Amino acid sequence: MGKEVRVACAVLVRGKEVLAALRRGGPHAGKWEFPGGKIEEGETPEDALVRELREELGIGVSAEKPLTAVRHRYPGGQDVILYPFLVRMGGCVPVLTVHAAVRWVDLEDLEGLDWLEGDYPILEEIRRVLL
Repeated sequence: MGKEVRVACAVLVRGKEVLAALRRGGPHAGKWEFPGGKIEEGETPEDALVRELREELGIGVSAEKPLTAVRHRYPGGQDVILYPFLVRMGGCVPVLTVHAAVRWVDLEDLEGLDWLEGDYPILEEIRRVLL
């Protein structure tokens, strides 16, 4: 069994669209995800989210509304705990640094993407919250 990994992620919202990020490499390459990253030792999920979005997308935002944390076990035994936050986007423009692509997706079309398995409970919650 692998070590538990804590991850902060952002549901970036612009009008009726959500930002999806396409993983470039690693075991989950080609899957869509909510941008964010690992929470470092001594860091809060909110602080990790702000840091990761600055590093990954070059945007400065604050963690606004926490959503329900999700625990998911990936094949190979790695447990991931996702700490999602709803973040309303202003005029920031994401810049690709670690992802293969980013895409604004209408709330009605989110299921059309091949998401990481751990993100599906977040998709269900944002439909309830935003639609």
